[in-house]
Amino acid sequence: MSSIYLIPCTLAENTNEVIPLYVLDAIKKCSVIFAENERTARRFLKGMDKEFVIDDYEWFTIHKTEAEQLQVFKLKIKEGKNIAIISEAGCPGIADPGQVLIKAAQEAGCTIHPLVGPSSIILALMASGMSGQQFEFVGYLPIDNTERIKKIRELELSSLKNNSTKIFIETPYRNNQLIDSLLKTCAGKTRLCIAVNLTAVNESIKTHPISAWPSKRPDIHKQPAIFLIYAGE
Repeated sequence: MSSIYLIPCTLAENTNEVIPLYVLDAIKKCSVIFAENERTARRFLKGMDKEFVIDDYEWFTIHKTEAEQLQVFKLKIKEGKNIAIISEAGCPGIADPGQVLIKAAQEAGCTIHPLVGPSSIILALMASGMSGQQFEFVGYLPIDNTERIKKIRELELSSLKNNSTKIFIETPYRNNQLIDSLLKTCAGKTRLCIAVNLTAVNESIKTHPISAWPSKRPDIHKQPAIFLIYAGE
């Protein structure tokens, strides 16, 4: 029976030190690689080990329309191949299309090996000072301004009611617009954490009440960021 190895990837360039060495040993047990982005996955593996023979593997790209890849994935399981799944950044299956393949592997009875590596969602939560007992990751907020404001209000109310941290992301070129919406919509005492460029040399993780952010707000246009709000005590 196939074993499936969930391979964590770096969040920022030139940060291979955040990946445990045993990850490379796990990849060497595989003969097939499914990657969210083959080009960056190849560069990541070469960065881990310059002697790594990329072309020894069968490569497949995970697309948003996974029907064809899913059939190939199931075929490789039937062939008894060990398979590595690599995200574009962070951990497979967490805010990542790889979860579709992992679901199929579970249904096929494969052994799944999740390997330790950086998750921007968890790292941001750890450093935010917000509740790690009750939290929810809600992905992207609506693009439409009216719908986005409505969603922010819903999240803030839920956070207050349940003492829970709400975590979300935005396409990097819309980061500043999201900050505008948060500052205009949330109550002054609600805390907002903005975590930017996690694990990189210019990493920044700051938490302040909404009322304090106008004088401290960063320009994070086109920079990878995680946003967290907490309306509880």
